[in-house]
Amino acid sequence: MKYFLSVFLSILLGISFKSSANNQFDFADVVEQARLLNEQPYREETVTLPADLNDMDYDTFRTLRYVREKGPWFGKNIPFEIQFFHPGSLFKQQVQINEIFDKKATEIAYDPEAFTLKDQALPSWPDVGYAGFRLHYPLNRSDYYDELITFLGASYFRALGRGQKYGLSARGIAVDTGLETGEEFPRFVRFWIPRPVQRQRQIMVYALLDSPGLTGAYQFLIRPGKTTTMEITTVLFPRRNIQKLGVAPLTSMYLFGENTKHRFFDYRPEVHDSDGLLVHNGADEWIWRPLDNARTLRISSFEDTSLKGFGLLQRDRNPDHYQDFEADYHLRPGAWVEPLEGFGAGVVELVEIPSDKEIHDNVVAFFVPKTPVASGQAYRFKYRLSWLSDEESIGNVKARVLATYTGIGGVSGDPKEERVKFVIDFEKPTADIQKIVPVVEASAGRLKEVVMIPNPLTDGVRVFFDFKPEKGKAIELSARLEQDGKTVSEKWSYQWTGN
Repeated sequence: MKYFLSVFLSILLGISFKSSANNQFDFADVVEQARLLNEQPYREETVTLPADLNDMDYDTFRTLRYVREKGPWFGKNIPFEIQFFHPGSLFKQQVQINEIFDKKATEIAYDPEAFTLKDQALPSWPDVGYAGFRLHYPLNRSDYYDELITFLGASYFRALGRGQKYGLSARGIAVDTGLETGEEFPRFVRFWIPRPVQRQRQIMVYALLDSPGLTGAYQFLIRPGKTTTMEITTVLFPRRNIQKLGVAPLTSMYLFGENTKHRFFDYRPEVHDSDGLLVHNGADEWIWRPLDNARTLRISSFEDTSLKGFGLLQRDRNPDHYQDFEADYHLRPGAWVEPLEGFGAGVVELVEIPSDKEIHDNVVAFFVPKTPVASGQAYRFKYRLSWLSDEESIGNVKARVLATYTGIGGVSGDPKEERVKFVIDFEKPTADIQKIVPVVEASAGRLKEVVMIPNPLTDGVRVFFDFKPEKGKAIELSARLEQDGKTVSEKWSYQWTGN
């Protein structure tokens, strides 16, 4: 992480607080707005919506649709289109959306005739503005504009690559997530989007963020494709000292899977948008932590000084493992974060919240800088966020963890033994399988009967071990494959809480 005193910001960040020489609106203008906003006391937006909008249930809200032909870029022979979300139901706050065209930024005015409610014209509502927007692009075929990315609610956004369906979300920033003091949810209050030109294959979005704790300027350079990528640059101005700043936060849902299915009476074998956290640390270790839905809050931390990447992934792509032909969980994207300007020392933190419904996002992952975040300074981060279906672009060449199973341990299966059996499937390593040794470790408790056998279903290897935990302790477990003392696989990492 790089931090700078605001008085030297224009020099050290390499940007100017004045409009550029050709009067073209750019990121420097957004940074200046964020800096000026930071000097003012935070003002909570007060929103008064008509009662039928304010109290609208979510199913009705989904019928409140934008008419594509009313879009400002429709029919202009450019590769992107923009459509808007109406305030109502869960999304009550307005955002200002501006178009940059001919070097000028102009607000896009609210147009009630651009929406229908249950396929009918809107009631006589006042000018309530927009709650958010989405961009469309011919992602899957040349004659159809697919939904590409959505900005809606607080600082949430989510995107798609080719052949994907919406799943996990990202956020601009996380503030005090998982603390007893309560989480703060900054929100994007203003957007600027340059109008695309013909044959343009990328698009820029600028955003201004505000909250009681900080303000921020954001630049998103979005490139659609099989893997849609976003280069994100942000400059943050804290209004106060922040105990925990979560950089590049990802939010997902994990209800149950191979290691937790016994908790739910459900015909489906698995229900989740993501099934694991992957961390690539500065020591060139690849760490895979399967997600879980325990009965208590779990927080896991992975300390590092030169992080190479982290992400929440949907690694299991077999539709037979989900048996849900409407949700299509096997098509949900993973999200991978790569620092482009070093994040510095800190921890990747994973927060897993107990949940009993798949409608709730209960998993959060982000990077927390080691250096305290203080008011009176500016903080700049730059990273690439990739929305992917496979992991080829990540570059992990070691044998990946494919699955984690749990059950009753002990040779006889006697529950009085109080032993848990773990079964971990690894991909086939490039090393000689005959020379591979499984290495299993636990921070407490006892490990027994560590065994490795070939897995004919995956052409990889399967590691078994029994674990007798110590009651009342959160215990860290790990497993990896070694040859001649060198790791030849990902490191499987698991937190046992006894729940």
